[in-house]
Amino acid sequence: MNIVVKIGSALLANQDLLTPRFGFLQRLMEDVTRLRSTGRNVIICSSGSVALGLRIVGETAESAGVSDKQAAAACGMPLLLNAYRQVGHEFGLEIAQVLLTLGDFEDHRRFLNTRNTVHRLLEAGVIPIINENDSITTEEIRVGDNDRLAAKVAQMIGAKEFIILTGVDGLYDRNPDDPDAQFVPEVADVSQYMEATRGKSLLGTGGMATKLQAANMAQEAGCTTWIARGDADRPLSTVLDGERRATRITAHPDPQSSWDSWITNRLQMAGSLVVSEAVADELASRQRSIRREDVLSMEGDFTRGDVLHVYDPGGTERARGLSDFSSEEIRVLTHNPETDAEQLLGYRTHGEIVRSANLVPLETRHLLWDAPEAIV
Repeated sequence: MNIVVKIGSALLANQDLLTPRFGFLQRLMEDVTRLRSTGRNVIICSSGSVALGLRIVGETAESAGVSDKQAAAACGMPLLLNAYRQVGHEFGLEIAQVLLTLGDFEDHRRFLNTRNTVHRLLEAGVIPIINENDSITTEEIRVGDNDRLAAKVAQMIGAKEFIILTGVDGLYDRNPDDPDAQFVPEVADVSQYMEATRGKSLLGTGGMATKLQAANMAQEAGCTTWIARGDADRPLSTVLDGERRATRITAHPDPQSSWDSWITNRLQMAGSLVVSEAVADELASRQRSIRREDVLSMEGDFTRGDVLHVYDPGGTERARGLSDFSSEEIRVLTHNPETDAEQLLGYRTHGEIVRSANLVPLETRHLLWDAPEAIV
């Protein structure tokens, strides 16, 4: 059984000294060894490279800009990996680093290549330490938070358990600082709690909202998510064995196929279409393609093979699907509805913008994305 563990920056880096917290790593890797002895694989999605590199580049979490954080990540990555390797070797564990970017998740071929690499490492008994390649990504092309990155990894490798270790012991129905806040032990529908999850830590890039978004992505792929405090003697096994308080977000009993899950679980919006209410209703049958005459408006610049978000005229997201054309080609097709598609584009095509086989209607169990302002 594969288990994905996401670890926040505050657990890995001392907030004042910006140095590795070796005590936490010792407890973590000891517990990883314990889980591996029961036949379970552990994949670690680790924050911390930016935090550990800030001191080297002379910046703080408050003062660092984008280029400062990129430079800090370049300095912090070897420190982070060395800390894992140093502690891991005490338990006979081999460590590998896998640095990913947004494109490794959003491009299906790269997604499969990444999955093959991770599986090969697991076959060799090596623990993958996965992180976003923060030294080369910018705000426009980055995943943005390691919670959702870890959820995509869980989806990618077919994990059954996804543990998010953080600074609190789970989800509350409102801000935990509120004296009336109530702990939530189990969640089936994360949308009920999205409004209560605002704010983020100083060293991290995501708050509880991103953790619930990540949990929703995982549960759609048939993976149970746990949100738990990381500072514990056995931070992983005590959660899985129910020995301490944590929030359990249940996997959907009827998970999506890997193809549908890849299409619907997006990290960024490449582009969007608006179709009529009647067409949007027909998409639920999964027999209906989107043709050029169906498109009322379009937003974004994208290429063939990108996933588009499909909205009705009221701005409600109804489906996501793989585009057969670039945004420029769709503009040409929709602006010239009477002209044959082959004549317009110079190659043979049926002119379907999104084919039914590549279109997934969204159900109530999905977290929907707000429509871009330009198409509302």
